[in-house]
Amino acid sequence: MTKADIVAKISEKLGMEKGDVQATVETFMDEVKNSLESGDNVYLRGFGSFIIKRRAEKTGRNISKNTTIKIPAHNIPAFKPAKVFVEGVKTNVEVK
Repeated sequence: MTKADIVAKISEKLGMEKGDVQATVETFMDEVKNSLESGDNVYLRGFGSFIIKRRAEKTGRNISKNTTIKIPAHNIPAFKPAKVFVEGVKTNVEVK
């Protein structure tokens, strides 16, 4: 499912203009991104949390030059689904 699909479904369910729904969805995504960039986690009860995870410093390899490199510690965004969300997927999605 793409952002356009999400916008179309919300627009259909609520009877709103697609342009208004798209602006709302994009504003939501911008706010989540801005919150994470400023160091704040985003908690959506019943859905999940957008959190910042810290990756420790590690040693990597550049295989084309056969050298080792230090990868510094850094933060990455992550999504942690709520228990209700996880249980819904477990019970409703067939294992392939």
